[in-house]
Amino acid sequence: MNNIIFKFPKPENEPVMGYAPGSPERANIRKALDELYNTVTEIPIIIGGKEVRTNNMGEVVMPTENKHVLARYHKVSEKEVQMAIDAAMAAHDEWANTPWIERASILQKIATLISGKYRMLINAATMLGQGKTTMQAEIDSACELVDFLRYNAYYASQIYSDQPCSDKGTLNYVTYRPLEGFILAVTPFNFTSIASNLGMSPILMGNICIWKPSTTALLSNYLLMKIYKEAGLPDGVINFLPGSGAIIGKVAFASPDFAGVHFTGSTGTFNSFWKSIGENINNYKTYPKIVGETGGKDFIFAHASANARQVATAIVRGAFEFQGQKCSAASRAYIPASMWPEVKQTVCDMVASIKVGDVRDFSAFVNAVIDEKSFDNCMNYLEHAKQSPDAEIVCGGNGSKEMGYFIEPTVILAKDPHYKSMLEEIFGPIITVYVYDDDKYEETLDLCNTTSPYALTGAIFSIDRKALHQAYDKLQYAAGNIYFNDKPTGAVVGQQPFGGARASGTNDKAGSYLNLLRWVSPQAIKETFQPAENYSYPFVSDKD
Repeated sequence: MNNIIFKFPKPENEPVMGYAPGSPERANIRKALDELYNTVTEIPIIIGGKEVRTNNMGEVVMPTENKHVLARYHKVSEKEVQMAIDAAMAAHDEWANTPWIERASILQKIATLISGKYRMLINAATMLGQGKTTMQAEIDSACELVDFLRYNAYYASQIYSDQPCSDKGTLNYVTYRPLEGFILAVTPFNFTSIASNLGMSPILMGNICIWKPSTTALLSNYLLMKIYKEAGLPDGVINFLPGSGAIIGKVAFASPDFAGVHFTGSTGTFNSFWKSIGENINNYKTYPKIVGETGGKDFIFAHASANARQVATAIVRGAFEFQGQKCSAASRAYIPASMWPEVKQTVCDMVASIKVGDVRDFSAFVNAVIDEKSFDNCMNYLEHAKQSPDAEIVCGGNGSKEMGYFIEPTVILAKDPHYKSMLEEIFGPIITVYVYDDDKYEETLDLCNTTSPYALTGAIFSIDRKALHQAYDKLQYAAGNIYFNDKPTGAVVGQQPFGGARASGTNDKAGSYLNLLRWVSPQAIKETFQPAENYSYPFVSDKD
């Protein structure tokens, strides 16, 4: 019998490779890019460890070369979704009863494979399929993904070791059971690490999962499934379902075995999930856990004391890295009038030096948005700004989808603080600036707090400590992650647990123990060593 008590030590974050000219990793990533670019991958459905092919096919194309097919995939129907639920439930008891250290060990094996053997391939798949630069892919599909797996084992150690006290004559302890049913993981295109973590965090805690990957991230996500298999993840613990989210959701939410959803995506989609779950609530064996990280309208707010070049750099990096396709991307900024001329000039100079191009061109800082729908959405905002008397385009403002879905990094100046692009999530390389009078700092803080329904990330720039904390007091509910004197992106697992509230989600903080707690159902157990043999108590007497 394995009766050890083991606690994973706190890990260090995975080192980020630089990919500088002449480095071994630069040469290796080029080989991986060539390999995947010159192969059309067939992506099956995976249910209970078996590949399923429906021959109802879809295509995955490169965002930066939209005529180039990277993969063809088989789409699920309702039949395959039910098959996946059945396979997951068949695996439930054995996986739930697998010692947690063995579950964690499989996930550590996955981390080792991605950190080493498959690092270049998973990065290349993320670059080609999701339109990321080498550095953006390295941070995401290698480092953050590995950090999630390693830190979650450490956090699980903390959870399982958190036990109540016991009085003399009793023994009290808590078991952390997996949920009674399956988890539906619905994952986004923009982070391969999130696509992994939304399934892996419930699985670590003993749950089983059906996985709806984003169609535009299928190449990297399918590679993840192959890595899970190689690492020894048992069949049926996670089931891979490419295809329509509407079809998958319809079957999953109607199942009495539905126990929870782990989601990253749009606020509208999450709201529709919540409604469907509510309508089916009487059908479920247990109240489902509903965990979601959704939209954002993330801000940069500068006080007059801030350094203008630092604010400008935060705007460019925060708004334009990965084409603004991060939930945390800066998409609105509040700049004092005294600072605006310098910030404007610096941002425009930086934007003029940015190269927009293919992911295989390592001199390009900005690539393409994910698909034609996203491109058209961005262009609609740019055209509106060109026509509106309440806005003007400061720099950028153009796009082309002839070769790929390219949008220039764009800064819009809003004359009205409630102008359209100050309010609405765009998810592209577009930021809108509102210039406020220096003496209206507090008033504009209130404006920032109330303008958007979202509350994901925000950045406050000031070297005046009083002004900095004044801004925090006003904006404390406007963001789940706030950055002082830094861009509002780049949360690191183990350092900045990530998530927001209001219309940005349930704030269950991926990258911390708080998220893992959502995937367990604690049970308190009390054992009494000398049970009572008389119902009465000493006070029960008619004598004084």
